[in-house]
Amino acid sequence: MSPIIEIQNLSFSYHKQKVLEEINLCVEEKDFLAIIGPNGGGKSTLLKLILGINKPQEGTILTFGETPKKNLSKIGYVPQNTNVNIDFPIKVIEVVLMGHIGTKRPLFGYAKEETLCAMGALEQVGMEKFANEKIGSLSGGQRQRVMIARALCAHPQILILDEPTASIDIDGQKQIYKLLQELNNYITIIVVSHDISVIMQYANKVAHINKRLTHHHMSQENDLKHKCDHFCEVEMFNQLREDK
Repeated sequence: MSPIIEIQNLSFSYHKQKVLEEINLCVEEKDFLAIIGPNGGGKSTLLKLILGINKPQEGTILTFGETPKKNLSKIGYVPQNTNVNIDFPIKVIEVVLMGHIGTKRPLFGYAKEETLCAMGALEQVGMEKFANEKIGSLSGGQRQRVMIARALCAHPQILILDEPTASIDIDGQKQIYKLLQELNNYITIIVVSHDISVIMQYANKVAHINKRLTHHHMSQENDLKHKCDHFCEVEMFNQLREDK
């Protein structure tokens, strides 16, 4: 199976200071990839490169065999902060309709099929009953579900989420990850997260990034053993489970 994201020998610097170094990563269809690592380790920079916001300075990155900008319509993105402008008087359905990339007609409204698509996306995430509520009246977890619905409106083949459970309570976190697990039946999921104890229940691959990348296949027990100088939260969490 050909990778839908292929990164080879990728390096990137800000003002001559290297942030990512010799990154190699393959993401295949229906993978659930968790990206973890310390603050400042390069996680956000890697996302920007995958989304085509930044260009590689060394090495290559391909999505569906082409440069990232040629396939942006195949990637849905859910940002970390869903609290921006929550006082703005906009309804949930209007937020989701914004997900129709390149088809928005704000002066003339949306087509019937676009509205039906938005309602279908809300139903997928269990938020259809809130369609006419103000976005600011929802809880953090509910807003995150709405943002996921907005991304689903573009019918992406890859869904990328940056800290999707930040500032959400434990029950809300589990609900979000269970939703992502369901979506993973037909969409490739990439999640940047610090919730290592939760994400390891759902991810089949984990990429630890701290300038360099170390890859873990969660389905292969040997990959969770300490084989080299690298030691991260994945090995630590696995060791705690073995000690119980």
